Amino acid sequence: MIRPSMLLTALLIAGNVFAAGSADSVTITDPWIRQSPAVAQAAGAFMIIKNTGAKEVKITKADNPASKVTELHNHFNEGGVMKMRAIPSLDIKAGGEAILKPGSLHVMLIGLKAPLEVGKVIPITLTFDDGSNKIIEATVKPAMPPPAAMPAAGHEMHKH
Repeated sequence: MIRPSMLLTALLIAGNVFAAGSADSVTITDPWIRQSPAVAQAAGAFMIIKNTGAKEVKITKADNPASKVTELHNHFNEGGVMKMRAIPSLDIKAGGEAILKPGSLHVMLIGLKAPLEVGKVIPITLTFDDGSNKIIEATVKPAMPPPAAMPAAGHEMHKH
């Protein structure tokens, strides 16, 4: 005789097997979020996403608790001007990878609920087109300072 609790356990196990999907064939390395100035309303999240599976995977959504909106983004050169835009999905070929980095593909956190402090860990949920999810922990890191300005090559560089 099958008890109701045994049936429920079997259904839960089967459900987890069938719920597994694209997320299981993806590994995430080096997830981080660039710290923004305290008054900023947005920040970028970066990482390396590797598809270890035999099929292409498609990330269709990202979410996090630190911002009101989360979007997949890319930078585009439009008429010589770099612009940033939301993209509908991020496709990663079988055995391939996507490198999310500043000035390129990234996850955009828009409408920050509070300033992001260095060292804080923000969970980001990536959702795939098959409904599976992968949650990653991204650490807030300081923005890299711009390179020091080079002195002008004028008369002030001469020693008299």
